[in-house]
Amino acid sequence: MDEPSVDRQAIHEELERARTAFHRLLDDATEADLRRPTDGTRWTNEQLLFHMLFGYILIRPLLVLMRIFGRLPRGASGSFARFLNAGTRPFDVVNYLGPLGGARVFGRRRMGTAFDQVIAYLHRRLDAERDAGLALGMHYPTRWDPFFRDLMTVADLYRYPTQHFDFHCRQLTLADEDR
Repeated sequence: MDEPSVDRQAIHEELERARTAFHRLLDDATEADLRRPTDGTRWTNEQLLFHMLFGYILIRPLLVLMRIFGRLPRGASGSFARFLNAGTRPFDVVNYLGPLGGARVFGRRRMGTAFDQVIAYLHRRLDAERDAGLALGMHYPTRWDPFFRDLMTVADLYRYPTQHFDFHCRQLTLADEDR
């Protein structure tokens, strides 16, 4: 029995919704808003916004890994995921420190431009994917992110950054709470 086709249009819509929301968040935020602490993280709003952007940037290398491990026996990605899970503590440190510098280097304007570029890339890649490519799967380090599942497909990977984005939107403490 064939797998049902992935709803590409729904993924495109999710990506565009996040892009529009990201720009609204950046455009409406004052400098004081960006420096304000977030709710539930040790980051400022600006640092969390960079972290949200980085969730999309990471999809490009994750797609490369998926194309490699998705063609190998499942045990290979399972071993890799267990290895990565064992390194959760150093990952958490890097995951925390990255936005501290990233927000400073990128700033508001470059974050908006980078978001546009990465979303455009994901739209192009998604349109170029074959159904068989979207069905490739591998094991993921579930301790690294609450939205990583033990087994994820390429289609899941396209949806991951928006799940991550939506979760972190709720932690922002910007003046406009109507996100």
